[in-house]
Amino acid sequence: MQGGLFGDETATENCIFCKIIAGKAPGHILYRNDEVMCFLDIAPVSAGHTLIIPLKHHDNIFTLNDTEATALAIQARRLAPIVKRVTGADGLGVHQLNGRAAGQTVFHYHTHLIPCFHGKPMQIHGRKPASQDSLADMAERLRTALK
Repeated sequence: MQGGLFGDETATENCIFCKIIAGKAPGHILYRNDEVMCFLDIAPVSAGHTLIIPLKHHDNIFTLNDTEATALAIQARRLAPIVKRVTGADGLGVHQLNGRAAGQTVFHYHTHLIPCFHGKPMQIHGRKPASQDSLADMAERLRTALK
């Protein structure tokens, strides 16, 4: 991809995740390095539902290079036990969807880390936005645990 900081600017100018990366949209950011960013989903399936994205815009997995894919996997592995412990979850779903037919709704590659609990059915997308206060509280708890 050619273009600006995030790749093809025409592909990213309306991308909400690119806006979060650029600081043009709010996000409860847990971690960021030169390759990836981790932040809370604003419509979580359960408290602590986290997204891991590459800083460079990719619509889906099909255009990631090996370095980007590795960086994303490393952060998923690093963050998963922390999300599980901080939320008190019984398990943790790691999910990634590619294309409309697969259920992808935001077309910037992302991996979901979803805390799961016995007796609560698993789903990929939340139905309603969480309150900013609850997101801020969870983000602070997770950032503290990452230290």
